[in-house]
Amino acid sequence: MQGEPDRQGEFLDVNSVVGHLLAEGSVFAFLAAHREQLFPAELFADLFPSGRGRPSIPPATMASVIVLQTLHGLSDREAADAVTFDLRWKAACGFVLGDKGFHSSTLTYWRRRLAASDRPHRIFEVVREVITATGVLAGKHRRALDSTVFDDAVARQDTVTQLIASIRRVTREVDGGAAVVINRATRLAELTGAGYDRPGKPRIAWDDEAAQQDLISALVEDALAVLDGLDLEAIGKKPDNEVEQQAVALLALVAGQDVEPAPGSDGTDGRWRIAKKTAPDRVISTVDPEARHAHKTQSRQQDGFKGHIVNEPDTGLITEIEMTKAAGPDNSDGAVGARLLLADPTIDDTADTLEALGDSAYGTGDMLATLAPTRWSAVIKPWPHQPAIAGGFVLDDFAFDADANTLTCPNNLTRPISPKGRVTFGAGCRGCPLRSQCTTSVTGRTITVGKHHQLQREHRHHFTTSTIQQTYRQHRPMVERTIAWLTRGNRRVPYRGIERNNNWLHHRAAGINLRRLITLGLTTTNGTWTLATT
Repeated sequence: MQGEPDRQGEFLDVNSVVGHLLAEGSVFAFLAAHREQLFPAELFADLFPSGRGRPSIPPATMASVIVLQTLHGLSDREAADAVTFDLRWKAACGFVLGDKGFHSSTLTYWRRRLAASDRPHRIFEVVREVITATGVLAGKHRRALDSTVFDDAVARQDTVTQLIASIRRVTREVDGGAAVVINRATRLAELTGAGYDRPGKPRIAWDDEAAQQDLISALVEDALAVLDGLDLEAIGKKPDNEVEQQAVALLALVAGQDVEPAPGSDGTDGRWRIAKKTAPDRVISTVDPEARHAHKTQSRQQDGFKGHIVNEPDTGLITEIEMTKAAGPDNSDGAVGARLLLADPTIDDTADTLEALGDSAYGTGDMLATLAPTRWSAVIKPWPHQPAIAGGFVLDDFAFDADANTLTCPNNLTRPISPKGRVTFGAGCRGCPLRSQCTTSVTGRTITVGKHHQLQREHRHHFTTSTIQQTYRQHRPMVERTIAWLTRGNRRVPYRGIERNNNWLHHRAAGINLRRLITLGLTTTNGTWTLATT
């Protein structure tokens, strides 16, 4: 049956013997005193519906270990060692002095149970319920949005490595795939003398551009031959066959994302080369196909995932959080930020107006359009102008007529806006006295107007002429501090894939929130969570 804590205690209970040595106001001291109230057994009852094979360790103990592990950035083995040898961990998690703790695989077992449940983020949600119970967010009508890039846990792979790894994966994971690879993927062996069973990169003259192109051609043709030799329809129809389907899909993706027909080829003569561009949403590793290239700034490129948070700016508490791919329109700051903001359960339902604070990454037309019909007021730094000429005219210098769907330039030349949002002034720029401040193009100025142009224009005007700019500068900086708490010593994610890292991020946010609440004076009064400072 599921483990229960010893209500009578033991002579060598660490908390009773040395609990007074725990730093006052630390997470260790708080969990030592309140872990069972914070994480009651019934909270995890659904994880073990069977009466047999249930773990003997109390759920409050394992939840406390998970919080401390993510808070301190430890591996499973390091966390198990800490429970065995560190008196602070023993006191916080309820172990006696001579207890050997548990095997590190127990943490893997619990995480898998949580991930497969209906509430995989319940530890974060419980701490958030404590936040609500204290009343610390009562009357708080602002939320700040931000994101940060987390480095992935794998190495970036080049095109050659990805193609070879994808073919090898089909060999391992697809029923009959090994035979197909042996019989059809023969070009690599013909070129290098070694097939796909040989580790490492093929041995070629890597300083010879022609040899490199021959290798790419051989690998792409082998990949296409393997796909042609597999019964894709049968693989797709197999029930519960996700492993095979993913292997085939990854091979098809890798075989097309980074290559293009060689010069003078139509793609049917077997000649390929590395494409002179980067594919959108490019897979960067077959070991973790969900990792992506990310540009948090124009000069800083990272590979990994993006963590998005909703933060209450006065307290620094995280009310919503999510890990996503680092690229793609569905994973942009605006798209994810709006979704998390509207799902935040800590928002006061009685408030007439709410303020959403965000930097210019959230100043997209789609974000503003999403917030427009809600109670949320956008205290968001506007999307920056990009003038065609430094110091020259910007988009707002062109008069926009929404009814006529036209744009008028500073020289009073009016042009219609096309269905795709393009405005072409063309020949009207010839001889224009303002041309030197507007464009250097010999064909005249061309402007692209977004779907929500009027909304963005009004927002820019409102931001610069009202008091919300002062509100932004005063209240948004706290979210940067929260991001620093979240990433300090934990910039690299510990797992592969979005789901597991998203669960890890929620557990870490639970620890950050708990530590912040303790700093604010978290305690209990007659069994109710309160803040001593309020």
